[in-house]
Amino acid sequence: MTVPLLKIGAVLSTMAMVTNWMSQTLPSLVGLNGTAVSRAGTSEKISPDEGWQVYTSAQAPDGKCLCTAVIPVQGGCSRDLRSLQLRQLTEKVQNISQSMEVLDLRTSRDLQYVRNTETLMRGLDARLRVAADGQRGLNARSFQELKEKMRELLPLLPVLEQYRADTRLVAHLKDEVRNLSGSLLAIRDEMGAYDYEELQQRVLLLEARLHACVQKLGCGKLTGVSNPITIRASGSRFGSWMTDTMTPSADSRVWYMDGYYKGRRVLEFRTLDDFVAGQNFVQHLLPHPWAGTGHVVFNGSLFYNKYQSNVAVKYHFGSRSVLLQRSLPGAGYNNTFPYSWGGFSDIDFMVDESGLWAVYTTNQNAGNIVVSRVDPRTLAVLRSWDTGYPKRSAGEAFIICGTLYVTNSHLAGAKIYFAYHTNTSSYEYTDIPFHNQYSHISMLDYNPRERVLYTWNNGHQVVYNVTLFHVIKTAGEM
Repeated sequence: MTVPLLKIGAVLSTMAMVTNWMSQTLPSLVGLNGTAVSRAGTSEKISPDEGWQVYTSAQAPDGKCLCTAVIPVQGGCSRDLRSLQLRQLTEKVQNISQSMEVLDLRTSRDLQYVRNTETLMRGLDARLRVAADGQRGLNARSFQELKEKMRELLPLLPVLEQYRADTRLVAHLKDEVRNLSGSLLAIRDEMGAYDYEELQQRVLLLEARLHACVQKLGCGKLTGVSNPITIRASGSRFGSWMTDTMTPSADSRVWYMDGYYKGRRVLEFRTLDDFVAGQNFVQHLLPHPWAGTGHVVFNGSLFYNKYQSNVAVKYHFGSRSVLLQRSLPGAGYNNTFPYSWGGFSDIDFMVDESGLWAVYTTNQNAGNIVVSRVDPRTLAVLRSWDTGYPKRSAGEAFIICGTLYVTNSHLAGAKIYFAYHTNTSSYEYTDIPFHNQYSHISMLDYNPRERVLYTWNNGHQVVYNVTLFHVIKTAGEM
């Protein structure tokens, strides 16, 4: 676009008239350094496309004062709006791309497990055929048991085929994200050469498909917890440690918070290996001390309970600043409604596949566990559920796919005893073994990106793998 120029000439005696006209007409004068000087005498930076601009203001040899002014770009506001819209779309696609990376990693891992299972099943099928032909080495009872076992496994074969199809779906979605991202980058410098509404619809459709895919592939019912894997022994008896629950897999930073109250020091390790070695870390000093161990890192920010209050704090690691503080209405604090181990564990933040949660209790619901969906941008409570389970009887808790799982103790012999399903507002009692190796758990959290449980167990940092049972519905089922 060619910017029209307006040349203003005046003799020195009429300079005051020109200056007066400018003061009434121009919102600001812009010097060569890009600093705008307002009529009030203050300075501020503005972009080259905003307002009038004076590039020169000098005295000519013949005594005239020459000013070269540039009028505002026509349609500048529209251009700025379209730039903002494009930037917002680009950020959405980048977020989708990150989610796809995590989903692809998890789906590939699940598929490998399924392939191993398929090999075992086909081996069992071959044994059954040999046994059926000659029944060599098998008595009648053993043969019948083998046959019944095979009959139980046969329905899994179509599930394996469905997993293969789902993996192809994820790969197709990844290609769509990549193509759309490329389109956005290509048109960034050609603001007038794209249809914003069309792009927005493509992004919204992609978001909806991704959400449906995550709901189908990323979630399941907890059926088992592995033996503990000790990562490191460090710190005091109580504390918390975690990785980000949302960032791409390439980001392997670990955060470490020793102690359960009045603490302000958060250590950020570059990688898990650095954490194990206790090296290559930076320190964040929180402006407000924490209470309990129910902290969580979500999308680059730490969410924690401010000491001696029911205030939720959002601290951003990148800017090293508190972005937001907000009270959880009616939530107990200061050891009013902790888990069975105490430790100011009144408020416990969690993240699952669908976002941020807070677990706490209030006087109004008689000390029973409340599960609340929380908006990570505003810390507002979106919806709450009363589980009916007394919080003081719970050892610890974590949430997977919208279901809260509660252990019946923080000591040795604990098991996962209770599950509350927020999607149906219903509960059930469970009996899932949980090996508490070091006999005192003070922090237990699920990471949906890695599909593991993070635990602080009597001065040991421990992880558990989890087994989720996926129910794949066929066409026509509700």
